Amino acid sequence: MSPILASEGLEAYIEAHTTPPAAHLAALADETRASLSAPQMLTGTVEGRLLEALVWAAQPQLVLELGTYSGYSALAMAAALPPGGRIVTCELSDEHADFAQRHIDASPYADRIEVRRGPALESVAALEGPFDLVFIDADKVNYVNYYEAVVPKLAERGLIAADNTLWSGRVAEDEDESEATDAMRTFNDRVRDDDRVVAVMLSVRDGITLIRRRD
Repeated sequence: MSPILASEGLEAYIEAHTTPPAAHLAALADETRASLSAPQMLTGTVEGRLLEALVWAAQPQLVLELGTYSGYSALAMAAALPPGGRIVTCELSDEHADFAQRHIDASPYADRIEVRRGPALESVAALEGPFDLVFIDADKVNYVNYYEAVVPKLAERGLIAADNTLWSGRVAEDEDESEATDAMRTFNDRVRDDDRVVAVMLSVRDGITLIRRRD
């Protein structure tokens, strides 16, 4: 989703003061905008660098991504993986999986990223974990289901990053009763009320909530 808390000018300023993406990510972004539907789903420079920073800090051995889209976020995270680290990214759409796989294969990180096709909940069930980092960026109506599936498999110092939690500001608009908006409100409330975790909602782009186990 598009950023909602910053003006167009401020958003441009933020991106201009963020380290530019590597050439292969810039090319992927350009092709995504030119050839795929819903290019607003593209992770982009600022969020990509944030995810990379989280991986750099956490040094995860296993990263799980729910929602590959064009592969930008997986490739951004792969750049900071420690030796032996890997990413499993789950995608329902064959069109998106094919696009992402082509760019992953052409990148320096092809041996670190596995694309799993099909319903993400089935992929999560088939993985043992523990997950050191989970990035949730798939269909909104299943956010609570994804959350409940990954929390039991989260590593002791694992971290969940959930995207789009501000949903273009619609989560705070009572008059919006659409299915996706209601699903995001339900997810946000579930995380807030879950005594298993500690969470912080960040106003980065369309909202990112970081969630960890409670000590």
